[in-house]
Amino acid sequence: MVRLFLWGYFVVTISPTDHAAPPAPSHDAASVVGWLLREGRHAPDAESLVEDFCARLIAAGVPLARCVLALQLLHPQIRSMVYFWRRGDPAIEVVTAAHGTELLEPYRTSTFAALIDEGADGMRYPLERMEAPWPYPVLGELRAAGLTDYAAMAVLFAGGRRNAVTFATDRPGGFSTADLALLDALLPALGTVLETLALRRLAATVLDTYVGRKTGARILSGDIRRGTGADVRAVLWYCDLRGFTPLADRLPREELIALLNGYFESMGDAVERHGGEILKFIGDAMLAIFPLAGDEDGGDTAAAVKALNAAADALATMAAQNAERAAWGQPTLRCGIALHVGEVMYGNIGSTERLDFTVIGPAVNLVSRIEGLCGRLERTVLTSAAFAALVEGDGEGRHQLHSIGHHTVKGLADAVAVYELRV
Repeated sequence: MVRLFLWGYFVVTISPTDHAAPPAPSHDAASVVGWLLREGRHAPDAESLVEDFCARLIAAGVPLARCVLALQLLHPQIRSMVYFWRRGDPAIEVVTAAHGTELLEPYRTSTFAALIDEGADGMRYPLERMEAPWPYPVLGELRAAGLTDYAAMAVLFAGGRRNAVTFATDRPGGFSTADLALLDALLPALGTVLETLALRRLAATVLDTYVGRKTGARILSGDIRRGTGADVRAVLWYCDLRGFTPLADRLPREELIALLNGYFESMGDAVERHGGEILKFIGDAMLAIFPLAGDEDGGDTAAAVKALNAAADALATMAAQNAERAAWGQPTLRCGIALHVGEVMYGNIGSTERLDFTVIGPAVNLVSRIEGLCGRLERTVLTSAAFAALVEGDGEGRHQLHSIGHHTVKGLADAVAVYELRV
């Protein structure tokens, strides 16, 4: 019997005949590392990287049948992405793990939990020489599927952030010493490239989350200089809560935040579902735009109808939320939504060190003033005459806007024509 100390992780005892198949002569870590650092780092995403990486391992002589990568993310909804590569499958399976899944039994009893949360550096299980009970349920599943050997390794990012990758083979005798040495030698380069991809995704996620998907794409493309921007015509959406100040005075902080999140979820999800983009949250108000399409996608009328559909959907969701709150004896919410159309400057403004990508112009001021009329006139959805003129082109008659006359608004000498959507 020969004792081998693998990777400094744990001791495995094997006999000289355990790996009868000779290692392939192409076990060359340097070539795979070179590929990772040259071409691999330019992969568009982790999915592509895993697919190409596994192909390189097979070309290097590793008898790989299965590879799984668990990549931790900094994301408001997603805890990790798990990528499953299986030899012969036409595509990689990608599983999204939401926050909270780390508390569930399937994760707590996995090798991923040992590597990511419990600090293990690595582990190896020669499946064909093992019997139940299995240290981890996945080992029994892999053994039943005909796999003969399993290795799991931690992949570290700068600062100690932990990820995990596992490898399995169906070759009789399992992985050779050369196979395992190659996999171990590739971990630093693999971690470096994965961290680059993760940071790239993090930048996009942060921008999508805090400034919106379309604006985020503009910033990532290099549109970050103060004063840059473009004139665009768009439908403007502005909504605000009614009676929020008294609620803020009497509700506990956690309950108030939950209330606001539910309100913004009903408004924001409806806007994005219908093709709009949220630009900013201002206290309990929200500003969004629906870019006008011109002659594309049904013209400007289509953008206006999308905004009206979003308003109707948002109010329906809010009504359902209010019914649930009322049933639990919790406060209900009321809001006002204003819609206008006009030309705005869409770009970067701010101080030398702190910028905001937003829209400015008289049209933005007017839509906020019209929203102020919602409270004064006890209406829920009000629009400008310019917006109403666009919707008149909606031949399907899905929405009816009714004139409620001219009304004075703060900051304008002349009264403005206002229309109501009755929902």
